[in-house]
Amino acid sequence: MNPRQITIDAYNYPLPDERIARHPLAQRDACKLLVSDGTSTADHIFNELPALLPSDAMLVYNNTRVINARLRFSKSTGALIEIFCLEPHTPADYEQAFASTGRCSWQCLVGNSKKWKEGELTMDVDTRAGHTTLLARRLPLPVAADRSQSIEFVWDNPDVCFTDIIAAVGEIPIPPYLNRRSEASDSTDYQTVYSHIDGSVAAPTAGLHFTPALLEAIDRRGIERRELTLHVGAGTFRPVKSERIGEHDMHSEFIAVSRTFISDLADAAGQRPVVAVGTTSVRTLESLYHIGRLIASGKWNGELPQWTPYDDTDSTPDAAEALRAIVAWLDSRADDTLMARTRIIIAPGYTYRIVSAIITNFHQPQSTLLLLVSAFIGDAWRDIYTHALDSGYRFLSYGDACLFFPPQQ
Repeated sequence: MNPRQITIDAYNYPLPDERIARHPLAQRDACKLLVSDGTSTADHIFNELPALLPSDAMLVYNNTRVINARLRFSKSTGALIEIFCLEPHTPADYEQAFASTGRCSWQCLVGNSKKWKEGELTMDVDTRAGHTTLLARRLPLPVAADRSQSIEFVWDNPDVCFTDIIAAVGEIPIPPYLNRRSEASDSTDYQTVYSHIDGSVAAPTAGLHFTPALLEAIDRRGIERRELTLHVGAGTFRPVKSERIGEHDMHSEFIAVSRTFISDLADAAGQRPVVAVGTTSVRTLESLYHIGRLIASGKWNGELPQWTPYDDTDSTPDAAEALRAIVAWLDSRADDTLMARTRIIIAPGYTYRIVSAIITNFHQPQSTLLLLVSAFIGDAWRDIYTHALDSGYRFLSYGDACLFFPPQQ
Protein backbone atom coordinates (compact mmCIF):
# COMPACT_ATOMS: atom_id res chain seq x y z
CA MET A 1 0.00 0.00 0.00
CA ASN A 2 1.24 3.48 -0.86
CA PRO A 3 0.21 5.70 2.06
CA ARG A 4 0.06 8.74 -0.22
CA GLN A 5 -3.28 7.43 -1.46
CA ILE A 6 -4.79 6.93 2.01
CA THR A 7 -7.82 9.12 2.67
CA ILE A 8 -7.80 10.57 6.18
CA ASP A 9 -11.56 10.12 6.50
CA ALA A 10 -10.90 6.40 6.82
CA TYR A 11 -9.24 7.13 10.18
CA ASN A 12 -12.08 9.00 11.77
CA TYR A 13 -14.13 7.84 14.75
CA PRO A 14 -16.63 9.50 17.10
CA LEU A 15 -14.89 10.87 20.20
CA PRO A 16 -17.35 12.44 22.65
CA ASP A 17 -15.94 15.47 24.41
CA GLU A 18 -16.61 13.94 27.83
CA ARG A 19 -14.21 11.07 27.03
CA ILE A 20 -11.24 13.44 26.74
CA ALA A 21 -9.35 13.39 30.04
CA ARG A 22 -8.81 16.98 31.23
CA HIS A 23 -6.57 15.95 34.13
CA PRO A 24 -4.60 12.80 34.96
CA LEU A 25 -5.51 10.33 37.66
CA ALA A 26 -4.10 11.06 41.11
CA GLN A 27 -2.01 7.87 40.86
CA ARG A 28 -0.31 7.75 37.47
CA ASP A 29 0.02 4.00 37.13
CA ALA A 30 -3.57 3.31 38.24
CA CYS A 31 -4.92 4.12 34.78
CA LYS A 32 -6.43 1.46 32.54
CA LEU A 33 -4.19 -0.45 30.14
CA LEU A 34 -5.68 -2.09 27.07
CA VAL A 35 -3.53 -4.95 25.73
CA SER A 36 -4.05 -6.22 22.20
CA ASP A 37 -2.34 -8.00 19.34
CA GLY A 38 -5.12 -7.09 16.94
CA THR A 39 -6.84 -10.44 17.47
CA SER A 40 -7.49 -10.59 21.20
CA THR A 41 -7.99 -7.66 23.54
CA ALA A 42 -7.72 -7.63 27.34
CA ASP A 43 -8.25 -4.98 30.00
CA HIS A 44 -5.58 -4.39 32.63
CA ILE A 45 -4.24 -1.70 34.96
CA PHE A 46 -1.02 0.06 33.98
CA ASN A 47 0.82 -1.05 37.13
CA GLU A 48 0.52 -4.62 35.81
CA LEU A 49 2.86 -3.70 32.94
CA PRO A 50 6.04 -5.45 34.21
CA ALA A 51 4.33 -8.85 34.13
CA LEU A 52 2.90 -8.17 30.66
CA LEU A 53 6.26 -7.43 29.02
CA PRO A 54 8.60 -10.16 27.77
CA SER A 55 11.32 -10.72 30.39
CA ASP A 56 14.06 -10.21 27.79
CA ALA A 57 12.56 -6.99 26.43
CA MET A 58 14.42 -3.73 25.92
CA LEU A 59 12.10 -0.92 27.05
CA VAL A 60 12.91 2.37 25.29
CA TYR A 61 11.49 5.74 26.34
CA ASN A 62 11.89 9.41 25.46
CA ASN A 63 13.72 11.46 28.10
CA THR A 64 12.69 14.84 26.72
CA ARG A 65 11.35 17.43 29.14
CA VAL A 66 8.60 19.92 28.34
CA ILE A 67 9.70 23.53 28.63
CA ASN A 68 7.62 26.49 29.80
CA ALA A 69 7.24 27.52 26.17
CA ARG A 70 4.43 30.09 26.45
CA LEU A 71 5.44 33.66 27.26
CA ARG A 72 2.69 36.25 27.71
CA PHE A 73 3.54 39.93 27.19
CA SER A 74 1.16 42.76 28.06
CA LYS A 75 1.32 45.88 25.90
CA SER A 76 0.69 49.34 27.32
CA THR A 77 -2.61 49.30 25.39
CA GLY A 78 -3.71 46.28 27.43
CA ALA A 79 -3.35 43.87 24.52
CA LEU A 80 -1.99 40.45 25.48
CA ILE A 81 0.58 38.96 23.09
CA GLU A 82 1.45 35.28 23.50
CA ILE A 83 4.79 34.03 22.18
CA PHE A 84 5.03 30.27 21.91
CA CYS A 85 8.67 29.16 21.63
CA LEU A 86 8.92 26.18 19.27
CA GLU A 87 12.66 25.59 18.79
CA PRO A 88 15.89 27.57 19.07
CA HIS A 89 17.07 29.61 16.10
CA THR A 90 20.31 31.24 17.30
CA PRO A 91 22.05 29.39 18.77
CA ALA A 92 20.32 26.44 17.12
CA ASP A 93 21.61 23.95 19.70
CA TYR A 94 19.04 23.40 22.46
CA GLU A 95 21.53 23.23 25.30
CA GLN A 96 23.33 26.36 24.16
CA ALA A 97 20.06 28.22 23.67
CA PHE A 98 18.86 27.48 27.19
CA ALA A 99 22.25 28.50 28.60
CA SER A 100 22.35 31.76 26.63
CA THR A 101 22.91 34.95 28.57
CA GLY A 102 21.92 38.34 27.21
CA ARG A 103 20.20 37.21 24.03
CA CYS A 104 18.96 34.33 21.90
CA SER A 105 16.37 33.85 19.19
CA TRP A 106 13.67 31.22 18.75
CA GLN A 107 11.24 30.17 16.07
CA CYS A 108 7.88 31.03 17.59
CA LEU A 109 4.18 31.19 17.03
CA VAL A 110 2.70 34.55 17.97
CA GLY A 111 -0.82 34.79 19.35
CA ASN A 112 -2.80 38.01 18.80
CA SER A 113 -0.13 39.01 16.30
CA LYS A 114 -2.32 41.73 14.75
CA LYS A 115 -1.99 43.72 17.98
CA TRP A 116 1.83 43.66 17.68
CA LYS A 117 2.57 45.46 14.43
CA GLU A 118 5.89 47.02 15.38
CA GLY A 119 8.31 47.77 18.20
CA GLU A 120 9.43 45.67 21.13
CA LEU A 121 7.55 43.86 23.84
CA THR A 122 8.90 44.13 27.37
CA MET A 123 8.46 42.25 30.61
CA ASP A 124 10.02 42.55 34.05
CA VAL A 125 11.17 39.16 35.28
CA ASP A 126 12.23 38.03 38.73
CA THR A 127 14.29 34.85 38.37
CA ARG A 128 16.24 32.68 40.78
CA ALA A 129 19.37 34.37 39.40
CA GLY A 130 18.08 37.91 39.87
CA HIS A 131 15.86 40.54 38.28
CA THR A 132 15.99 41.38 34.57
CA THR A 133 13.99 43.13 31.87
CA LEU A 134 13.14 40.92 28.93
CA LEU A 135 12.63 42.36 25.45
CA ALA A 136 11.10 40.52 22.49
CA ARG A 137 11.45 41.72 18.92
CA ARG A 138 10.64 40.28 15.52
CA LEU A 139 13.61 39.48 13.31
CA PRO A 140 13.35 40.54 9.63
CA LEU A 141 13.09 36.97 8.37
CA PRO A 142 10.31 35.30 6.33
CA VAL A 143 7.38 33.76 8.13
CA ALA A 144 7.60 29.95 7.89
CA ALA A 145 5.01 27.69 6.28
CA ASP A 146 3.64 26.80 9.74
CA ARG A 147 3.17 30.56 10.41
CA SER A 148 6.03 30.62 12.90
CA GLN A 149 8.49 33.50 12.89
CA SER A 150 11.89 34.30 14.31
CA ILE A 151 11.77 36.22 17.58
CA GLU A 152 14.83 37.60 19.34
CA PHE A 153 14.87 37.82 23.13
CA VAL A 154 17.22 40.26 24.84
CA TRP A 155 17.71 40.80 28.58
CA ASP A 156 19.98 42.99 30.66
CA ASN A 157 21.24 40.80 33.52
CA PRO A 158 24.33 38.74 32.54
CA ASP A 159 23.73 36.39 35.49
CA VAL A 160 20.39 35.29 34.06
CA CYS A 161 20.15 32.61 31.37
CA PHE A 162 17.17 31.85 29.15
CA THR A 163 16.28 28.79 31.23
CA ASP A 164 15.92 31.05 34.29
CA ILE A 165 13.54 33.31 32.37
CA ILE A 166 11.16 30.66 31.08
CA ALA A 167 11.22 28.90 34.45
CA ALA A 168 10.13 32.14 36.09
CA VAL A 169 7.45 33.45 33.72
CA GLY A 170 6.81 30.78 31.08
CA GLU A 171 3.79 28.49 31.12
CA ILE A 172 3.71 24.77 30.38
CA PRO A 173 2.04 24.35 26.94
CA ILE A 174 -0.70 21.79 27.55
CA PRO A 175 -2.47 20.40 24.45
CA PRO A 176 -5.04 22.70 22.80
CA TYR A 177 -7.75 20.01 22.84
CA LEU A 178 -7.89 20.19 26.64
CA ASN A 179 -9.66 23.54 26.17
CA ARG A 180 -8.34 25.07 29.37
CA ARG A 181 -5.48 27.24 30.60
CA SER A 182 -2.42 25.69 32.16
CA GLU A 183 -2.67 25.09 35.89
CA ALA A 184 0.07 24.84 38.50
CA SER A 185 -0.42 21.08 38.67
CA ASP A 186 0.42 20.71 34.97
CA SER A 187 4.04 21.62 35.69
CA THR A 188 4.35 18.23 37.36
CA ASP A 189 1.53 16.25 35.76
CA TYR A 190 2.66 17.02 32.20
CA GLN A 191 6.20 15.70 32.73
CA THR A 192 7.35 12.10 32.78
CA VAL A 193 9.16 11.03 35.95
CA TYR A 194 12.27 10.28 33.86
CA SER A 195 12.39 13.53 31.85
CA HIS A 196 15.65 15.44 32.08
CA ILE A 197 16.55 16.87 28.64
CA ASP A 198 14.81 20.23 28.07
CA GLY A 199 13.35 20.92 24.65
CA SER A 200 9.78 19.69 24.01
CA VAL A 201 6.65 21.77 23.68
CA ALA A 202 4.49 18.67 24.21
CA ALA A 203 4.96 15.69 26.49
CA PRO A 204 5.60 12.15 25.26
CA THR A 205 2.35 11.28 26.95
CA ALA A 206 2.56 7.47 27.01
CA GLY A 207 5.36 7.95 29.52
CA LEU A 208 3.16 9.94 31.91
CA HIS A 209 1.83 6.68 33.38
CA PHE A 210 5.18 5.54 34.79
CA THR A 211 6.06 6.01 38.45
CA PRO A 212 9.36 5.45 40.27
CA ALA A 213 7.86 2.35 41.90
CA LEU A 214 6.79 0.95 38.55
CA LEU A 215 10.25 1.52 37.08
CA GLU A 216 11.73 -0.35 40.04
CA ALA A 217 9.34 -3.23 39.39
CA ILE A 218 10.45 -3.30 35.76
CA ASP A 219 14.07 -3.43 36.91
CA ARG A 220 13.33 -6.29 39.30
CA ARG A 221 11.87 -8.25 36.41
CA GLY A 222 15.22 -7.90 34.61
CA ILE A 223 13.81 -5.79 31.77
CA GLU A 224 16.42 -3.44 30.36
CA ARG A 225 15.48 0.27 30.29
CA ARG A 226 17.07 2.61 27.74
CA GLU A 227 16.43 6.21 26.75
CA LEU A 228 16.64 8.44 23.70
CA THR A 229 15.62 12.01 22.94
CA LEU A 230 13.05 13.40 20.54
CA HIS A 231 11.98 16.97 21.23
CA VAL A 232 8.28 16.99 20.49
CA GLY A 233 7.17 19.91 18.36
CA ALA A 234 3.82 21.66 18.10
CA GLY A 235 3.34 19.90 14.78
CA THR A 236 2.32 16.79 16.68
CA PHE A 237 -1.07 18.49 17.25
CA ARG A 238 -1.42 19.70 13.66
CA PRO A 239 -4.45 17.99 12.10
CA VAL A 240 -4.30 16.36 8.70
CA LYS A 241 -6.31 18.85 6.64
CA SER A 242 -5.72 17.33 3.21
CA GLU A 243 -8.04 14.64 1.90
CA ARG A 244 -5.15 12.33 1.07
CA ILE A 245 -2.09 11.69 3.23
CA GLY A 246 0.21 12.36 0.28
CA GLU A 247 -0.67 16.05 0.50
CA HIS A 248 0.16 16.33 4.22
CA ASP A 249 3.49 17.98 5.05
CA MET A 250 4.94 16.16 8.05
CA HIS A 251 6.67 18.28 10.71
CA SER A 252 10.37 17.98 11.47
CA GLU A 253 11.62 17.08 14.96
CA PHE A 254 15.06 16.92 16.57
CA ILE A 255 16.39 13.58 17.79
CA ALA A 256 19.50 12.65 19.75
CA VAL A 257 20.59 9.07 20.40
CA SER A 258 23.83 7.94 22.02
CA ARG A 259 26.33 5.84 20.08
CA THR A 260 26.37 3.31 22.92
CA PHE A 261 22.62 2.80 22.74
CA ILE A 262 22.65 2.48 18.94
CA SER A 263 25.36 -0.18 19.21
CA ASP A 264 23.41 -2.09 21.87
CA LEU A 265 20.24 -1.73 19.80
CA ALA A 266 22.06 -3.29 16.84
CA ASP A 267 22.91 -6.28 19.02
CA ALA A 268 19.28 -6.56 20.14
CA ALA A 269 17.74 -6.17 16.67
CA GLY A 270 16.05 -9.39 15.67
CA GLN A 271 17.20 -11.09 18.87
CA ARG A 272 15.12 -9.43 21.59
CA PRO A 273 11.81 -7.55 21.62
CA VAL A 274 12.19 -3.77 21.57
CA VAL A 275 9.25 -2.09 23.31
CA ALA A 276 8.79 1.60 22.49
CA VAL A 277 7.11 3.87 25.04
CA GLY A 278 5.10 6.33 22.99
CA THR A 279 4.88 7.34 19.37
CA THR A 280 7.90 9.66 19.76
CA SER A 281 10.09 6.70 20.71
CA VAL A 282 8.61 4.74 17.81
CA ARG A 283 9.37 7.57 15.42
CA THR A 284 12.95 7.86 16.64
CA LEU A 285 13.71 4.13 16.62
CA GLU A 286 12.27 3.60 13.16
CA SER A 287 14.06 6.71 11.89
CA LEU A 288 17.36 5.17 13.00
CA TYR A 289 16.91 2.30 10.57
CA HIS A 290 16.37 4.61 7.60
CA ILE A 291 19.13 6.98 8.67
CA GLY A 292 21.49 4.01 8.74
CA ARG A 293 20.42 3.01 5.24
CA LEU A 294 21.04 6.54 3.96
CA ILE A 295 24.44 6.65 5.64
CA ALA A 296 25.38 3.29 4.12
CA SER A 297 24.43 4.55 0.65
CA GLY A 298 26.15 7.91 1.08
CA LYS A 299 22.87 9.87 0.90
CA TRP A 300 22.55 11.16 4.48
CA ASN A 301 22.32 14.95 4.82
CA GLY A 302 21.12 15.42 8.41
CA GLU A 303 17.33 15.19 8.01
CA LEU A 304 15.25 12.11 7.21
CA PRO A 305 12.69 12.98 4.49
CA GLN A 306 9.03 12.19 5.00
CA TRP A 307 8.63 9.58 2.28
CA THR A 308 12.00 7.79 2.39
CA PRO A 309 10.57 4.49 3.73
CA TYR A 310 8.17 4.27 0.80
CA ASP A 311 10.27 5.66 -2.05
CA ASP A 312 13.15 3.21 -1.51
CA THR A 313 11.76 -0.21 -0.65
CA ASP A 314 15.02 -2.16 -0.83
CA SER A 315 14.99 -4.44 2.25
CA THR A 316 18.77 -4.34 2.66
CA PRO A 317 20.56 -3.71 4.88
CA ASP A 318 18.73 -5.39 7.76
CA ALA A 319 18.11 -3.54 11.02
CA ALA A 320 21.36 -4.58 12.69
CA GLU A 321 23.42 -3.63 9.65
CA ALA A 322 21.72 -0.25 9.31
CA LEU A 323 22.32 0.54 12.98
CA ARG A 324 25.96 -0.49 12.76
CA ALA A 325 26.37 1.82 9.78
CA ILE A 326 25.40 4.70 12.08
CA VAL A 327 27.90 3.53 14.72
CA ALA A 328 30.71 3.35 12.13
CA TRP A 329 29.78 6.81 10.83
CA LEU A 330 29.83 8.28 14.33
CA ASP A 331 33.19 6.64 15.02
CA SER A 332 34.61 8.14 11.83
CA ARG A 333 33.60 11.56 13.12
CA ALA A 334 34.64 10.91 16.74
CA ASP A 335 31.04 11.63 17.82
CA ASP A 336 29.33 9.90 20.72
CA THR A 337 25.77 11.01 19.85
CA LEU A 338 23.71 10.99 16.68
CA MET A 339 21.94 14.33 16.34
CA ALA A 340 19.52 14.56 13.46
CA ARG A 341 16.09 15.67 12.37
CA THR A 342 13.30 13.41 11.22
CA ARG A 343 10.24 14.11 9.09
CA ILE A 344 9.26 10.47 8.73
CA ILE A 345 5.57 9.65 8.50
CA ILE A 346 4.55 6.18 9.65
CA ALA A 347 1.27 5.11 8.09
CA PRO A 348 -0.37 1.91 6.83
CA GLY A 349 1.98 0.46 4.24
CA TYR A 350 4.99 1.05 6.47
CA THR A 351 7.15 -1.93 7.47
CA TYR A 352 8.38 -1.77 11.06
CA ARG A 353 12.10 -2.54 11.31
CA ILE A 354 13.06 -1.97 14.95
CA VAL A 355 9.97 -1.78 17.18
CA SER A 356 8.43 -5.03 18.46
CA ALA A 357 5.72 -3.61 20.74
CA ILE A 358 4.26 -0.18 21.49
CA ILE A 359 2.97 1.45 24.67
CA THR A 360 0.83 4.42 23.71
CA ASN A 361 -2.29 6.43 24.55
CA PHE A 362 -5.52 6.76 22.58
CA HIS A 363 -5.09 9.32 19.81
CA GLN A 364 -7.21 11.93 18.11
CA PRO A 365 -9.35 11.02 15.11
CA GLN A 366 -7.73 11.73 11.73
CA SER A 367 -4.28 12.24 13.26
CA THR A 368 -0.85 11.10 12.09
CA LEU A 369 -0.47 9.33 15.45
CA LEU A 370 -3.52 7.20 14.73
CA LEU A 371 -1.98 6.37 11.34
CA LEU A 372 1.17 5.20 13.13
CA VAL A 373 -0.85 2.91 15.38
CA SER A 374 -2.79 1.52 12.43
CA ALA A 375 0.47 0.80 10.60
CA PHE A 376 1.43 -1.42 13.54
CA ILE A 377 -1.81 -3.06 14.65
CA GLY A 378 -3.66 -3.06 11.33
CA ASP A 379 -7.36 -2.46 10.71
CA ALA A 380 -8.09 -3.85 14.18
CA TRP A 381 -7.50 -0.33 15.55
CA ARG A 382 -11.15 0.50 14.95
CA ASP A 383 -12.49 -2.46 16.98
CA ILE A 384 -9.93 -1.70 19.69
CA TYR A 385 -10.99 1.94 19.93
CA THR A 386 -14.68 0.94 19.91
CA HIS A 387 -13.99 -1.45 22.79
CA ALA A 388 -12.19 1.32 24.68
CA LEU A 389 -15.07 3.76 24.19
CA ASP A 390 -17.59 1.13 25.26
CA SER A 391 -15.49 0.21 28.32
CA GLY A 392 -15.02 3.65 29.82
CA TYR A 393 -11.43 4.34 28.81
CA ARG A 394 -10.21 7.93 28.98
CA PHE A 395 -8.70 9.39 25.80
CA LEU A 396 -5.79 11.60 24.67
CA SER A 397 -2.86 13.04 26.62
CA TYR A 398 -4.10 12.59 30.19
CA GLY A 399 -6.08 9.47 29.36
CA ASP A 400 -5.51 5.71 29.58
CA ALA A 401 -2.95 3.57 27.78
CA CYS A 402 -2.53 0.69 25.33
CA LEU A 403 0.08 -2.02 24.95
CA PHE A 404 0.18 -3.29 21.39
CA PHE A 405 1.92 -6.43 20.19
CA PRO A 406 2.20 -7.18 16.46
CA PRO A 407 -0.72 -9.09 14.97
CA GLN A 408 -0.22 -12.84 14.73
CA GLN A 409 0.52 -13.93 11.19
